[in-house]
Amino acid sequence: MGEVDFSPLTGESDPLQALRDTAQVRRLLEREEAVQVRRARNGGASWAAIAAALGVTKQAVHKKYGGRGVLGRKDD
Repeated sequence: MGEVDFSPLTGESDPLQALRDTAQVRRLLEREEAVQVRRARNGGASWAAIAAALGVTKQAVHKKYGGRGVLGRKDD
């Protein structure tokens, strides 16, 4: 997947408003990522598989989503 041009999403010529819009999109994407990580773990996906899908290291994804945050329980 290539880079995504988000400028059409905001439709803003004001760069400060475009930044606010971008921050909102970022928050929405972070929430969606957390939901999908939880779904993947509930479905039996390993941290390594999730990390590969996200293009990050296993350690990075486990640090961000491991523990009690994603599944609501201790999740090694």
